[in-house]
Amino acid sequence: MLVTRAPAKINLSLHVLGRRADGYHALESLVVFSGAGDTLALSPDETLSLEIAGPTATAAGAGDDNLVLRAARQLAARVEGLRLGAFRLDKRLPVAAGIGGGSSDAAAALRLLARANGLAPDDPRLIEAARATGADVAVCLARRARMMRGAGETLGPLLRLPLLPAVLVNPGAPVETGPVFQSLGLRPSESSGFGAHLDIPSGLALVELLGRLDHCRNDLEDAACLLAPSIVDVLAVLRAARGARLARMSGSGATCFALFDAPHAAARAARVIRSHHPGWWVKTAALR
Repeated sequence: MLVTRAPAKINLSLHVLGRRADGYHALESLVVFSGAGDTLALSPDETLSLEIAGPTATAAGAGDDNLVLRAARQLAARVEGLRLGAFRLDKRLPVAAGIGGGSSDAAAALRLLARANGLAPDDPRLIEAARATGADVAVCLARRARMMRGAGETLGPLLRLPLLPAVLVNPGAPVETGPVFQSLGLRPSESSGFGAHLDIPSGLALVELLGRLDHCRNDLEDAACLLAPSIVDVLAVLRAARGARLARMSGSGATCFALFDAPHAAARAARVIRSHHPGWWVKTAALR
């Protein structure tokens, strides 16, 4: 049995530059990953199947449309004689939460199939299958910090960033991506006028990175807050947390994060938030 982690994907920034002629929104986003998340296992076999367990298994959906199965089929269509198998997903990340749980699961499936079939991690067929599966799947393959542009198909080089102690909070309100983007009201070929992303070079120290992130934003935050007002409460709690340097929503919500100078400060904040809001999903994380 082969096993890999499918960590949460966090958008430290998400700039919407406009809407393209093809209807997709043009984005610029600095993406990082947590150290933990879902776990995916593969028992190589001739038959493709998926079993889902874990705290959020019910919300994940076990049908043929699950991204793990879609990714496997996309790779099988590109690699003749691909050996498939039985997947088992331990689902712990919240669903429809703005942290790429399904996309990370799909990327994990591609990594496991590559190992089972002797494919190199940089095999172009893996990238092709990832992009055909979903917009965020390709960026989840490497599980490392990088810029993501376009509709998610254009990836910048891997970035060497300092470890970011963080607290992740989801209020338990699923947020569908489509309505959030629609709330922006952008027509095809229309620019948002919000402004381009600040350059984020590799090798920044923590204080330098935090300073640059202060000048970035998530352009979906206001729209998501209107659709899920509990996001406002989460952001207020995170921004008031002792030692929090930056608090922002990830992706299209509803998960939000706060960055801290040190792991002990993040752990203390998580304990306090969890005690006052026992119904929220609250996790400490080391983002990289």
